[in-house]
Amino acid sequence: MRSSVAYVLDQSNSEVLFEKNATVALPIASITKLMTGLLVVQAHQDLDEVLTITEADVDRHKYTSSRLPVGTRMTRSNLLHIALMSSENRAAAALGRNYPGGIDAFVAAMNAKARELGMNDTRYVDSSGLSSQNVSSARDLARLVMTAHQEPLLRQYTTDPNYVVQAGKRSLQYSNTNYLVALPDWNIGLQKTGFINEAGRCLVMQAMIQGRNVVMVFLDSKGKQSRTADAGRMRRWLEALKPTSLPAAAAAVGAPAAGVPAAGVPVTVSAVGSVVPVVQ
Repeated sequence: MRSSVAYVLDQSNSEVLFEKNATVALPIASITKLMTGLLVVQAHQDLDEVLTITEADVDRHKYTSSRLPVGTRMTRSNLLHIALMSSENRAAAALGRNYPGGIDAFVAAMNAKARELGMNDTRYVDSSGLSSQNVSSARDLARLVMTAHQEPLLRQYTTDPNYVVQAGKRSLQYSNTNYLVALPDWNIGLQKTGFINEAGRCLVMQAMIQGRNVVMVFLDSKGKQSRTADAGRMRRWLEALKPTSLPAAAAAVGAPAAGVPAAGVPVTVSAVGSVVPVVQ
């Protein structure tokens, strides 16, 4: 594993299959946008409403670029689509700003939803993930992935390989930040990537492997392709194991071994590594 944090569980029964530093809270970058999308969908906001990108949506924190100039008008649906699929920061900012009560109310709702889901290691301060103060643990993010996976629109928008939107008279083609969604040998139901310097490369995914629905979380991965490479390594490891003979191991760093399936065979495999500093 090139990721400082890794967590894999069976979605059907929440059995932990692999964990490494899974309770450590770290910056999560644009994984934040998965919570943004969940709130927009569950608030039943009008997806056909046309929103306008304003100066308030411009990144004054990291000064990241955007293909959406100030004044761009676009439906909430399209903004949500490119925020989730292509991690468009101004789109995510506009979604939060156009929530009832504005961005402050949206961030409060994000944190309230996190508490509702039992995400006790999680804190949000914006809707895009550009701030390193957006933090969570792998265990928390697995809860978020399983909840988000229940929303058909989030499954579709996060896994579309490409999408074209109209920005005024221009047609803009966006691509998914996770190239695995376009590969025929992957069956991905939901995913989100993230990157800022403080967070490293991050990835959360729901995927079917060997007939089993699993949730994977990788945080603070080193190297541009390392998060997807870790996902590939984890998939090959799971494929090589017989479902009834998963090896048992000691608990992961700072975490007890988890559960036993119906067959009575322990399934937690721990990865013992150095403890990652907790980000406050």
